[in-house]
Amino acid sequence: MKVFNISYSDNSGGAARAAYRINEAMNQNGVDSTMHVNLKLTDNIFVKQIYYGLSKRLLPFRSSIVSLISRLLKTSNPIIHSPALLPSRWPKYINNSDADIIHLNWINAEMLSIADIRKINKPIIWSIVDMWAFCGAEHLSSDERWKDGYSSNNRPSDESGLDLNRWTWQRKVKNWQSPIQIVTPSRWLAECVNQSKLMHSWPVTVIPNPIDINIFQPIDKKIAKALIGVPQDKPLILFGAHNGTASFHKGFDLLEESLSKISKLIDDYSVAIFGQSSPKEPQNNFHYLGHLHDDLSLRVIYSAADVMVVPSRQESFGYSAAEAHACGTPVVAFSIGGLKDVVDHRSTGYLAEPFNTSDFASGIEWILSEQRNGDHLSLNSRKKAVDFFSYESVSKEYLKLYKSLKN
Repeated sequence: MKVFNISYSDNSGGAARAAYRINEAMNQNGVDSTMHVNLKLTDNIFVKQIYYGLSKRLLPFRSSIVSLISRLLKTSNPIIHSPALLPSRWPKYINNSDADIIHLNWINAEMLSIADIRKINKPIIWSIVDMWAFCGAEHLSSDERWKDGYSSNNRPSDESGLDLNRWTWQRKVKNWQSPIQIVTPSRWLAECVNQSKLMHSWPVTVIPNPIDINIFQPIDKKIAKALIGVPQDKPLILFGAHNGTASFHKGFDLLEESLSKISKLIDDYSVAIFGQSSPKEPQNNFHYLGHLHDDLSLRVIYSAADVMVVPSRQESFGYSAAEAHACGTPVVAFSIGGLKDVVDHRSTGYLAEPFNTSDFASGIEWILSEQRNGDHLSLNSRKKAVDFFSYESVSKEYLKLYKSLKN
């Protein structure tokens, strides 16, 4: 069985890394899987960049051209919008290949158009990590047009100009007449698929995003703290996301509010933040670790932490929570989205009442208290990652789907 794993990139953003890890997991477990991308950033021999020469040089202009159209939409939703408008040569490349299964991942940034997906004539599995597939042009939605259908009567009051989302959704309805096997990394996202106007009758399977548990595993906490230069005698609270302190969806404002409430519960603590550089005036107990580009650095940081905090307002999975678990670090998160699948309440961490910062603060205090009484939370966290997120576990689930489609 030969699988083509299609993704815009192999290592640019969380969605690309998820696709890359799926490809690695399948290869390690005996499947002939290759990754085919527009933008190759690794030297992995199983990743093939398809655009060459002049086409590669022009690649960034495809997104730039369509972004001009996107600007005609005026909206308060800051999340990326993808019209998926321009045709590409991907369908011809795929259809002329010897692949048995086409595994689509994040194919935006004008990699494939909506019509391109219809033109693929081989069995397809589509792993989605956000809401774009069943929404309009938006990748995350704060309204319910995706449930009801995008009409002229249910447009949000904060939008004006071109109704880009309705236009994009209508093109999906027109082109996607035949259902595709959807895979989501969480039950929450699967429920969204089932509730959507566009894909409610499409088959959907939940398979977590994979983690290489041989890379992401615990190291001695004292050594890890020494390596990143944080105090040994204070509990370390870890937060991480790409430019996460500026992202409404990542909830850093909720974390700040929570931290203001735990000062009464905990004598002293440090906070480490990765995914962005230090501001001009950082707080005294905050340590900014910058942007990280390799898994080994992440392993050290997760291992150094006494608790990982994920105060997100919306998460389809929660990679940082799962990676922290693999390194034996318990997690505090709000009980929302995919985080409910990753964190087991009072077993591998604490799931706070959504957006209740007092409860979130209590969760941090509870974990730090439990950590002083033994390593059971760390052991439970590691076991959860091994059992559910390992390459072996995830590849078995995908292999079942591949075989079902091929047959």
